[in-house]
Order: sequence, then C-alpha cells, then structure tokens
Amino acid sequence: MLKKINVEEMRLGMHLHELCGTWLDHPFWKSKFVIRDPADLAKLHGSGVKECWIDVSKGLDVASSDAAGAAPAPAVAAAPVAAPPPAAPGARVNTSMAEELGRAASLVNQSRAAVMKLFSEARLGRALEAEQCAPLVEEIASSVWRNPGALISLARLKTHDDYSYMHSIAVCALMVSLARQLGQNEAQAREAGMAGLLHDMGKALMPLEVLMKPGKLTEAEFDLIKLHPQRGHDLLSEGSGAPMAALDVCLHHHERPDGKGYPFGLTGDALSTVARMGAVCDVYDAITSNRPYKDGWDPADSLGRMADWTKQGQFDPPIYAAFVKSLGIYPNGALVRLQSGRLAVVVEQNEAALVKPRVKVFFSTRAQMPVTPTMIDLSQPGCSERIIGRESNSEWKFPHLTELWAGRAVIEKMATVA
Repeated sequence: MLKKINVEEMRLGMHLHELCGTWLDHPFWKSKFVIRDPADLAKLHGSGVKECWIDVSKGLDVASSDAAGAAPAPAVAAAPVAAPPPAAPGARVNTSMAEELGRAASLVNQSRAAVMKLFSEARLGRALEAEQCAPLVEEIASSVWRNPGALISLARLKTHDDYSYMHSIAVCALMVSLARQLGQNEAQAREAGMAGLLHDMGKALMPLEVLMKPGKLTEAEFDLIKLHPQRGHDLLSEGSGAPMAALDVCLHHHERPDGKGYPFGLTGDALSTVARMGAVCDVYDAITSNRPYKDGWDPADSLGRMADWTKQGQFDPPIYAAFVKSLGIYPNGALVRLQSGRLAVVVEQNEAALVKPRVKVFFSTRAQMPVTPTMIDLSQPGCSERIIGRESNSEWKFPHLTELWAGRAVIEKMATVA
C-alpha cells in the first residue's frame, strides 16, 4: 500500500516508492528501494524535495518506524491515498532552443551520473531493475517534447571517458524524437526511450581495456565486443521491469535489413520497427561522437554518409527518412556554407522548412577572416541567404563551434557534473 508523507518523516527501513517534484531535484538516480544507509537518509532529508511516496507493504510505516525507535515523526501523518498517477507529459508547452538548453544541460549532467551508477551496479553483478529508470526516461522525453534539438545536441558532446554513459542518454533522446516523428503515441515513445537508454547495457560486462582502447580492435577483441548485445539481453532478462522493446533493441540494434549485422544476421520482417529505430539512432550518435580512437564527424556530414549506407542496405529507408526529419537535414551544430560565401553553424530547426534553419554566421570565406557572429533565420520572408552545402570542421578546425550554437554558459554548465 502506498502512502504520501513529508520527506522529513522518512526513516531507515522505509521503502521509498517515488519522490514528488521534478527528477532534477531528486538526490537519487532511482526510486523503489528500502532506505538502509544513513548517508542516503541524510541526502534525502537535505535534498529540498518536500514529499514522497512510501510503500508500507515493502518497508516500515510511519507508526512502525517510530515504534522501532526511530525519531518521532511530525504530529500529523499523511493518510493512505491512492497511488500517484503517472506523469502526464501531454500538457506541454514548446520552448525555444535557448530556453531549453540550460535545463537540458542540467539534465545531461544528472543523467550522466545516473547512467554511470547503472553501469557500475551492473558490473558489480547486481540485478537491474529497469523500472527504476522510468523517472530518468520521463525527464529526457519531456525535454525532447519541449524542444528536441536541445538535449539531443548537447548529448552529442562527449569526452572519450564518458562515451558509454552519454551514448545511452543520447540514444534515449534520439529514440523519443524518432518515435515522435513516426507518429507513435507517448507511451510508445517513452518505451522507445527506455530501449535506447538500456540498449548498450551489455557494454557494462565488457573489459574496460577493450572498450577504451585508443586504437583499432584486433579480430579477437572485436569478436568479444560483438557479444555485448546477447550479454545485455541476458542482463535485462535476469533483472526486472525491462519492456519487450528494450529487450528487442538491446539484442538487435546491430542487426541490418540486408542480413550483414550481428549477432544473428537477421533480415526483413525478422527485425521489428523499434529494432530498426535503435540501429539508426545508435550509429548516428556513435559516428558524431568523439571516441577513444577517433573524433566525431559533423552531424550533417554524418547524415549524408548514413544516406549512402541506407542505399547499401544497412538501414531501413522509411525509418532513416523519418530520422532525418526528426533531426533536420542540417542538424543543430552542423557547419554550413551560405550563398554569400559566409560560414555559419546551425542553431535551431524550423520544422516547417527543414532546409531553412536558424543559423549563426561567423566567418567569411571570401575575406578568409571571422565576422561578427550574427543570427539569421533563413525561413524569414525576404531573407536572401540560403544554405548551399555542408562543410567539414575536420578541415576548417574551428575550435569554438559548440560555444557558438550552445553558448558559453551552457558549455560551462555541461563541464560541471551535478
């Protein structure tokens, strides 16, 4: 039975079912566990969260904890009430890129810490309770629904050291955005997000020296890494709460429609829609991210290469087409050349005109020198500028592209782990 109480009433031995308020304010990455550690109790009391739900069928009640010698609770204890309804993301207000970036930066930091703990517990052999990830998935989904470009763009900013953790967050966000583009309902989109978050859990069971190797893997090392889909599927199956979509994507995100994937070489109808979605999202984030052995590719250039791979049979064409629409033909952070010969970085998408995003101009190729950064909305009537092509920053080597589109304050926040 669930009971809503003030956080100050929490005592050791109580089963924390759910914390009220936004997940960003929560002191734990998970819920639904018995508070046994005094440090956890102190963290909860000092968190600023005012209320929570306890499950008295799985832990102590307010009265029983007092009888057991705990400190007295406030005089008025909350009466038992019905379980809280699931969060309702339907009542949402779209926000601008600038508005969402700051909130998304905080969410990325906390999500990184949460996924690190998730992987750590898996490495220690602890059973994975997937339902405990639901609040994190909900926060990621809500950010994507407010403005898909913010979190997805920030999650691409990884270091070599945190790639495995940030990759899970990025694929979660990409899956939610793709599900939205495919017209799936919110429950399906959250399930797709959960699948994205958990798709690489098998990597937690791989040797770190292989995962973090700065050079090309040997054939034997690659054969070992190819075991991670099955290992991850086993891990999720042995735990609890993983939806079928998560099990499916975990096992099949390296399969290909042409049968050249692994671990089973499946083709055609043997691959579900969500598994095909997972394959596209996984590869996009992998190739646009800095890895131990290579720097990430430009987002727009990556989409161009993936278009070629789709023609060769690696991805499902309708799924890939929807994925491009969900990101934009020129994704946020892409370096582009304008008709005037100036270079710009894409800042925000225009859903009504994918080839006319908002861009920030900062360099003249004719003068071969920087110009004052200026924002231009290419979709505005009378705008004489247009994008004539993608550029690769691996050739230009501009060091400040991220700061140009995200802003210095957001980058500094991203550098601070919450």
